[in-house]
Amino acid sequence: MDKFTTHNGVVAPLDRVNVDTDQIIPAVHLKRIERTGYGRFLFERWRTDPSFVLNRPEYRDASILVASDNFGCGSSREHAPWALLDGGFRAVIAPSFADIFYNNSFKNGLLLITLPEEAIRTIMEWAGGEPGYRLSIDLDQQTVSDGHGVEARFEIDPFRKHCLLNGLDDIGLTMAHESDITAFESRRPAWLPRTMETAAG
Repeated sequence: MDKFTTHNGVVAPLDRVNVDTDQIIPAVHLKRIERTGYGRFLFERWRTDPSFVLNRPEYRDASILVASDNFGCGSSREHAPWALLDGGFRAVIAPSFADIFYNNSFKNGLLLITLPEEAIRTIMEWAGGEPGYRLSIDLDQQTVSDGHGVEARFEIDPFRKHCLLNGLDDIGLTMAHESDITAFESRRPAWLPRTMETAAG
């Protein structure tokens, strides 16, 4: 997955609580076998409303979403962060997130930032009232800032931070130990199976 170090992007405000994963990506699209291409289905039901925030020209290039409480609740599906990433978003900022969505997002390279309600309200107001309003995110320093006096620090688990900074998903974490795995396999007695397929045979 792509590394996340710093990011400066247009902010789209989604002032709705309890946005669930079916609203992010409707279940009808989960039967697709591809991992990409979900961006066109992002918030599909809401996009039928011409006034929906992401239909407005000033937010069509937004890459940071600011939302309200309990974002990502509902059923577990990795398709939700896939759709957000494919829709151009690198980060979501909210007062709280649903646990499974939170874990899935970090595993797929989407940065979730939890900030106090007061800071969220301020960002929402700026994003809603000033077209092209931007935020700068510095993951290493764990800060969010703008040109209007917003300067907030966020907390993040050190392991998740390490993975994002280095672009490491679960496969990447495993491959980081490739030399150790190869060395272990080279010492393994020849009569022992090398793969699950060999063992099954």
